[in-house]
Amino acid sequence: MSCIDNYKKKLCSLEEAVAVVKSNDRVYISGNAATPFKLMEALAERKDELKNVEITHVLLLGEDPLSKPEMAEHFRHNSLFVGPADRAAVNEGRADYIPVFLYEIPSLFYSKLLPLDVALLHVSPPDEHGFMSFGVECLGSKAAVETAKIVVAQVNDRMPRTLGDSFIHISKVAKLVEVSEELPQLKIPPFTEVEKKIGGYIADLVEDGSTLQLGIGGIPNAALKAMFNKKDLGIHTEMVSDSVIEAIEAGVITGAKKTLHPGKVIATFYLGTNKLYDAIDNNPTFETHPTDYTNHPFIIGQNEKMVAINSAIEVDLTGQVCSDSIGTRIYSGFGGQVDFIRGAAQSKGGKPIIALPSTAKKNQVSKIVPTLKAGAGVVTTRADVHYVVTEFGVAYLHGKNLRERAKALIKIAHPNFRPMLEQEAKKRKLI
Repeated sequence: MSCIDNYKKKLCSLEEAVAVVKSNDRVYISGNAATPFKLMEALAERKDELKNVEITHVLLLGEDPLSKPEMAEHFRHNSLFVGPADRAAVNEGRADYIPVFLYEIPSLFYSKLLPLDVALLHVSPPDEHGFMSFGVECLGSKAAVETAKIVVAQVNDRMPRTLGDSFIHISKVAKLVEVSEELPQLKIPPFTEVEKKIGGYIADLVEDGSTLQLGIGGIPNAALKAMFNKKDLGIHTEMVSDSVIEAIEAGVITGAKKTLHPGKVIATFYLGTNKLYDAIDNNPTFETHPTDYTNHPFIIGQNEKMVAINSAIEVDLTGQVCSDSIGTRIYSGFGGQVDFIRGAAQSKGGKPIIALPSTAKKNQVSKIVPTLKAGAGVVTTRADVHYVVTEFGVAYLHGKNLRERAKALIKIAHPNFRPMLEQEAKKRKLI
């Protein structure tokens, strides 16, 4: 049977596609801009037929019909990274959260710690050889399709065909559903003056020929913009946004000096506008890999001059970083922060950076704090932290004792909070 005939044989309706899900199944759903909305909506329609279906995923975009309160008896999320779609459910006890490094997610499936019954994916149309691309999100999808008992794919003619280790063959899929819809877009808002200042301090730390990991948000975007006077920067990251495309077009990012995959942009997912999605389509400059490759600290560290730029919710005076919770309230997840902080630390000439505004809530709350909030989780330990950057400067903590750390962090805190921080540091005998 030809690939095309096999493809046509497996095409079905949404209702038939999600009929493979049974009560008590564990279902993996691809996320980010590859969230398969149509499949999720069709699965939600079956709620009265299903009980105790576990939904596992990383970041889901858009409205999630499976996490609504009325779904509690039918579907329960077991989230590997919490986002707006399932944050309320997790914090109200209707869903669960697994703290895990992003590079370890595939191993949860391969090792059968999380055996999968069904995988629901969002992919590109097949090529002439029958291979469909995971498109804008590879992450844990490759491991999911290689371990799930049943694979269902939502095939979208608007999904870019990304190259690398990011393909699934038609023969591996039980059911196929065709859709034609735009992918979710994340437009970059203008960065603030605070973000611009932080970006400038970060850019000062970056040498020509460095390889960058950039996350989501104004700070990494402002930092990259401040690097437009740099030469031959490279990208090895978990996420690529429109700002990377702009830097490539400007000749700032060439990858020419990379020690691992020279000339290539290495990523596991893409989130931006149609300009980004068009740029990566069938473009060999971009290689898409699962997180057990992109995010493995050993792999990351093979890039010389690796610069990792990550954010935080708060940092205490000893350098402990909280970035997944606000007190006991789970806000996001571990993601790839520790993966890249540790990878950059192992890199020859590498620089692990935690960057954050000095305050929140219109300067009413300091993000440099005497102690983390009660119940807050430490994502990046004090021993992992090298650089902390705010709009007031750079604190270098690696190899520093607690007294030196407290003094350095107070210097980059907002001036309004420095007296309080000094007083609290003295109470703890830090200074």
